[in-house]
Amino acid sequence: MVYIPVHPAATPRSYLIATLFYKSNTSHFFPHPDASPHSPTDALAPASLASLKDGAAPTDKLEAYPLEPPTPGPNPLDHLYGSYISQSCLTDFVVMLQSIIPSLPTDATSLHPLEGGTTPRVVEARFPSANAELETLRRHEQVSRFEREWNLEIVWQADSVHRRYKRLAVFDMDSTLIQQEVIDLIASLIGVEDQVSKITAAAMNGELDFEASLRARCKLLKGVPSSVWDTLKGRISLNEGVPELIQALKRLGFKTAVLSGGFTPLTGWVAQRLGLDYAFANHLVVSENGKELTGELTGEIVHAEKKRQHVLEIAEKEGISLEQVVCIGDGANDLPMMSVAGLGVAFHAKPKVQMQAPARLNSKSMQDVLYLFGISREEQEELLSGVPKLSLS
Repeated sequence: MVYIPVHPAATPRSYLIATLFYKSNTSHFFPHPDASPHSPTDALAPASLASLKDGAAPTDKLEAYPLEPPTPGPNPLDHLYGSYISQSCLTDFVVMLQSIIPSLPTDATSLHPLEGGTTPRVVEARFPSANAELETLRRHEQVSRFEREWNLEIVWQADSVHRRYKRLAVFDMDSTLIQQEVIDLIASLIGVEDQVSKITAAAMNGELDFEASLRARCKLLKGVPSSVWDTLKGRISLNEGVPELIQALKRLGFKTAVLSGGFTPLTGWVAQRLGLDYAFANHLVVSENGKELTGELTGEIVHAEKKRQHVLEIAEKEGISLEQVVCIGDGANDLPMMSVAGLGVAFHAKPKVQMQAPARLNSKSMQDVLYLFGISREEQEELLSGVPKLSLS
């Protein structure tokens, strides 16, 4: 018998993933005077003297001279090198990484376009963690400057099997799955929209206790006809990319849930139309004759802590590891559920939420969440091929 010596396994190297999204639908606040967005296929603009009209003639009145444009800072480099994630941008990204993580080898970062081919809009970068902390990268000043210079945003994650194989997706509803805030829509029907909207905005920014603000807003709805839910169904629209994202998740075998600080009649209806597995929301009391709302709530309030609890309970019921959960929302009351999930995404969220959430995404379509799992555009199209599009109609 021949004995083969077995050497102890080397400690596996851990990796991090940075998903770079070019903000193609966003322009710089202070564009450089000589810069203009371009790509290699753009035609040259025709020569024109149009910019010299309207008071371009010399004058001896100082107040009539045009002011200098505001000093841009930093320069919008995407305008100079291409309105996409250019090779110059990626080179700068690797240099930035090495300055933040000095021990990172120069050739250790691999780059993989997920959309756009030679002019990519989304690129995935993989590199050894080298003891780098995710929170450090997410909050680092150099990262923030890099994002502003190149007009993009970066989502940072630990690269693991759980990143690639999520199994449960949990959504907020108002301003996340749908474009509207339902309580504001009801308020607009009875002329108290301004009062309710101000309370809603303060609550979503975390400036007010959510439950107290919800009860205050609901009191203003006393006397609203109970048929209001049918009226509102025609006014609700899904955010862009939501139907595609839900369909793709279903094809991948995900369980799905909506946890809303809104109300059960509409939350349940949206969940049913989208085919979601779970739906939790608040219950508004209807008068004894069934004709109008009383302005009161009954049962448990779906506030921030309750959302977190629901995530834990659903994951346990389905036998899903919390690392395989993704939570998506836009308000301060969504932060606790994001904090227990493997990935928490603030989608077009309030400023305070974007600062505190594990990841932020401000792209045009919620379908872009699929890139965070490493799913390329071609793979997304394959998932959606032949599938009828979901809608609320």
